[in-house]
Formats: sequence, structure tokens, C-alpha cells
Amino acid sequence: MDKLKFALVLIITLAVVGGAGYWAVTTLQSGSQYVNNQKIKKLESENETLKQQADQLNNQLTLLQGFGTDKTIVDTTPTPPVKQTPPVTPVKKPTTQTTYKNQTLINELQKLINAKIVLKLNSTGAQVGTIQKFLNIYNKTSNKVDNTYSANTKTAVIAFQKAQGVTATGQVGSTTLGKMVTWLKKQG
Repeated sequence: MDKLKFALVLIITLAVVGGAGYWAVTTLQSGSQYVNNQKIKKLESENETLKQQADQLNNQLTLLQGFGTDKTIVDTTPTPPVKQTPPVTPVKKPTTQTTYKNQTLINELQKLINAKIVLKLNSTGAQVGTIQKFLNIYNKTSNKVDNTYSANTKTAVIAFQKAQGVTATGQVGSTTLGKMVTWLKKQG
């Protein structure tokens, strides 16, 4: 008989412990789920506060609209809460930008202007090559683009500067570069 009582107590105890364990596992929340639930509760609370403020503002507006009119009775019944909608962000219209025949070269020259580059005799590099490309287009020539500011490049620059009414120094700075960009844009 004692064994039977012991077995029944053991079965009942296991059932209670198993049931409690099952309940604990099924109601357990992950940390992120708990945080999200807390955020939801906070937002709901804020939403309720905003609804109350909207009601108060609507009542005040109603009072102000009735103030100074011929009405002797002011309607102070609350209006339904205003539905909160997210702010609308304006759609940016695409800007129409003119693309020129020599747009790549114009962009390269503009980079030189922005970087305040000054090129002169014996300068070397891709920036000099950009100037030489321009001079080939301007003079309708096909001289070699060797990225070296030689005497021939200087002579061609001076001729361009004179034609554009720029002080003919033979050096290429922002003023001359700007004239080059303007000339290219005029070509279409």
C-alpha cells in the first residue's frame, strides 16, 4: 500500500512539475521580443497622449472660431480625434541637366577648377593630358596626348588665352580652365 501511495504522489508531483515546466517554456519570451513589446506599449501610451492633446487643441480651436462671431452659444462638444498621419516627404523632381557632346572632358576640367590646379611648362600628369585633349578639340588637331606640358602645349595655351581675351601667360589656372569649359559647352 505504501508503494502505491508513493507511486501516486510521484506521478502527481511529476505531472505538476511537467505542467509547470511546459507553461514556463511556452510563455518564455526572447530578449528582443520583450524589448519590442516594451516599445509597442510605450508607443501606444504616446499615441493615447497625442490623441488627448489633439482633442484639447480641437476644443480650443472650436472656442477660438466661435469667439468674436455673432453666435452667443459656443459649441464645445469634442470633435472626433484627428487621425495622425506620418509627414509626407516632398518628391524631388528630377533636375534636367544638359549633357554636352564633350561632357566627360567638361567634367575633368571642372575637377581641375574645383581642385584649384595650376599647370605650367614642365608639369606632368593626367591633368596635363586633359588640357592636351581640350587643345586637340579646340584646334581640330590630333597631337599626341603625352601628359607632359611641353613648349608646344604652352604655345597652344597662349593662343587659346589670346583668342578668349585672357591674360596670355601660358599657364593654365581656374580662369583659363573656366574659358575651356565655356567654349566646350558652346559647341553643344
